[in-house]
Amino acid sequence: MIGWIIAIVVVVVLVLVYFGLYNSLVKYRNRVEETWAQIDVQLKRRFDLIPNLMETVKGYAKHEKETLTQVIEARNKMMEAPSDNRQEQIEADNMLTGALRSIFALGEAYPDLKANQSFIELQHELSSTENKVAYSRQLYNTTVMTYNTKIESVPTNIIAKMHGFTKREMLSIPEPEREVPKVQF
Repeated sequence: MIGWIIAIVVVVVLVLVYFGLYNSLVKYRNRVEETWAQIDVQLKRRFDLIPNLMETVKGYAKHEKETLTQVIEARNKMMEAPSDNRQEQIEADNMLTGALRSIFALGEAYPDLKANQSFIELQHELSSTENKVAYSRQLYNTTVMTYNTKIESVPTNIIAKMHGFTKREMLSIPEPEREVPKVQF
């Protein structure tokens, strides 16, 4: 009789451990999705600010069509990126970031634009949004690292394989952005 009780207790403990490990994997997978959604929210905010910035810049830099066209193309590419393909979204976001840098460089070339209150406010809003995007990316990578560690560690790796939990990719910086900018006086 005692043997049966011990066996039942062991089985119950193993089932509880199994459920606990499975639930922790679900929790971390959901955190990865939530942190990705936070990045998406900030990218949408930036995306919505761009038309206002473009209209402000257009008034001062009518002959800078190439720069304006790059921003518009990058914004459109961002809009066309499929929501289920994170790599395409990241590439479109990087293209948009580069195009926005060109717009802010125009601010340096046109003193009247640089002094325009609307441009200053939009630049500040976009700067703030860029900081939020950077923070969201850091949080995403931290969450992905925790999740990946969890699904690769014993004993959760057994449950992860049984239920199809797969490793997620971290966000990385594209090669051109790794280069140190040259500062000249």
